Amino acid sequence: MIAQPQQSHMTPQEYLEWESHQQIRHEYIDGEVFAMAGGTRSHNRIALNLATSLDSYLQNKGCEFYASDVKVQLSKASAYHYPDLVVTCDPRDIEAEDRGNNLFVQYPCLIVEVLSPSTEAYDRGGKFMQYRKLETLQEYVLIQSEQIGVECFRKNSQGLWVLYPYEKGETLTLESIGFSLPVEALYRQVRFDLTESTNQSSERINVT
Repeated sequence: MIAQPQQSHMTPQEYLEWESHQQIRHEYIDGEVFAMAGGTRSHNRIALNLATSLDSYLQNKGCEFYASDVKVQLSKASAYHYPDLVVTCDPRDIEAEDRGNNLFVQYPCLIVEVLSPSTEAYDRGGKFMQYRKLETLQEYVLIQSEQIGVECFRKNSQGLWVLYPYEKGETLTLESIGFSLPVEALYRQVRFDLTESTNQSSERINVT
């Protein structure tokens, strides 16, 4: 997300109307509007790999997922965010979609963000703090885009958020939707440029 607001103070209604006519996405936080930065090819590929797997898995399960272009409404008055991927199984969201209200999701159970250097701090901090206000949210997943690594924050029965990290060779489990996927599958066709500290040589790694 670009740090500087793009417009003067707006009401939520003004934001929703204005943003519907824009060519790029904008988030809304307490009256300020922020333009969304573009992602890298690795970022896009990781999100696409997960979305492809979820598309097959969620068929006929009474859930819907949306990638990149659908907002999550945290509050009618304060915040609207664009996650990289969001899943909702709540009938209120499904019925709203059936009625043609496809501007935003209100009751997600799962939100996924693919990290990038420009947004990582905010995704881990302020954005997660906002997302935790969603009573229906059960899991918040952060996926590294410059190395292999996944962090799943899962809300336990006491309402506390517990971190479950996943690395290469492990299987990511998303309990909110009963879904599992090998971590390597997230990084299919993703390439990393790594510099070996021992000999200063560069190597190209292709995860297939």
